[in-house]
Order: sequence, then C-alpha cells, then structure tokens
Amino acid sequence: MRRANLEMTVGFFVLIGLACLAYLAINLGKMEIIGAGYQVFANFENVSGLKTGAAVEVAGVEVGRVDSIQITPLSQARISLKLEPGVKVHDDAIASIRTKGIIGDKFVKLSPGSSEKLIPAGGKIINTESAIDLEELLSSYIHGKV
Repeated sequence: MRRANLEMTVGFFVLIGLACLAYLAINLGKMEIIGAGYQVFANFENVSGLKTGAAVEVAGVEVGRVDSIQITPLSQARISLKLEPGVKVHDDAIASIRTKGIIGDKFVKLSPGSSEKLIPAGGKIINTESAIDLEELLSSYIHGKV
C-alpha cells in the first residue's frame, strides 16, 4: 500500500515536470499552437538577410512574425506577415526592413499610416522600403558611383 502511494506521487511529479518542460519549450521556442492573428503580405526588391520567424514591430513593440518568404514571378520577394489580432494596419502604412543592433538581425518595421481604410486579412502593404545592402553601398562608394 505504501509503495503504491509512493509510485503515484512520483508519477504525479513526473507529469507536472513534463508539462512544465512542454510549456517552456513552446514559449521559449516561440511556437504557436493556435494560429491566432491574421496575415498580410508585402513585396520587396531586396530582403537581404531577413529570415522566416523574424520580428515585426510597430513603434518598437513586437506585434507579429515573418511567416514566409517567397519569390514572385517579377523577381521580387513576397513576405507574409503574421500579425496579432489587435493590430490595425492602415492602407498607407510603410513596411521597411531594418537591422537590430550591431549583430545585424533583420526585422520588419511597420510605420503606421493615417488613412481611414484598413488592410484586411490577406491584404497587401503597398509601400515598402527594402533592406540596405552595405556591400553594394560600399562598392558604389569605392568605385565613385555615389
């Protein structure tokens, strides 16, 4: 009888430990089990270094993630942004690719617009600013094409 109680107690704590481990893995890995939020798209000439899973920020606050990056028939990069449900994107908003810190992690910065019209789920952000390619910039400076 005593041994059965001890085994039940140990089993209970093992289950709690596994649940805590799963919770930490999901939160630290930034995985989403339930697909809350909505998607919008944007086309860029150059996404140089932007990766799937990169942050999307408005006023320095993370409001979503880059869901996918694909190439279009016009040789542009089409990125899909997964935004939180409460985030409203106006149709004159600007999406730009920026560098965070000295390490060079890329993220998408959304500059809010002032239009009354909002971009619906599955809509497209028209105004975009591509990433600055430092190698190309230095090359043009060195070769006198500035």
